[in-house]
Amino acid sequence: MKLGIIGCGAIGTDVALAADDMEEIEKIYLYDKLKEAEEKLIKRLKKGELVKNGEELIEKSDVVFEAASQEAVFEYGEKVLEKGKDLVIMSMGALFDDGFREKLVSLARKNKCKIYLPSGAVCGIDGIAAASIGGLHQVTLVTTKPPESLGIESEKREVLFEGNAREAVKKYPQNINVAACVSLAGLGFDETRVKIVSDPVAARIHHKILAHGKFGRLRAEVENMPNPNNPKSSYLASLSAIAVLKRIVSPVQIG
Repeated sequence: MKLGIIGCGAIGTDVALAADDMEEIEKIYLYDKLKEAEEKLIKRLKKGELVKNGEELIEKSDVVFEAASQEAVFEYGEKVLEKGKDLVIMSMGALFDDGFREKLVSLARKNKCKIYLPSGAVCGIDGIAAASIGGLHQVTLVTTKPPESLGIESEKREVLFEGNAREAVKKYPQNINVAACVSLAGLGFDETRVKIVSDPVAARIHHKILAHGKFGRLRAEVENMPNPNNPKSSYLASLSAIAVLKRIVSPVQIG
């Protein structure tokens, strides 16, 4: 399989390094608007190759992995699926745009390809998805981060946001992609509740999902270490991305 990675930041780097050791992957194409990021990563890969632009990357790849930004999803998402290539989206906050999301789904169905959405920095997504089939009544995501992970300076614990997931993703596009994943698995962007807390004594990034419905009650919590290369992102987000990649190339599907 030939893998294309758009975005050579923290998550793109983690995925590329893991893919470099997978025997099922024969080539890794890289593209980032920041040439320094490309050059830094390509030196660490055995199977890596730089391309001139996103279009060339899509043409050469079997699967395209977006690890850049919501803007990259808007720019390249349709192009990937129009070519019949599978697409992995990390910046899934872009999918709060209902019309855009429906267009991607329509293209994937028409061209018989897949859109993969890693669970990111949370646990319990499989439970939310299963519960939504039998009747899911309420889902709340509470995210607590150190101020630096939210790009602010503060010496007191404070609630920065409380509202629905659609508003959260718009206001914090780089920090709350997990809200998009939880929403798409369950009640949608407008019905999923989100609370974002800044806590200066928090050493880790904490996500808590609370849900109830006909199935019973669900409570899933995870305390994530920040990615050492990007404190705004949880390291588990990178690991979930690698897990999806392993799922794509593996004959055994779990969950």
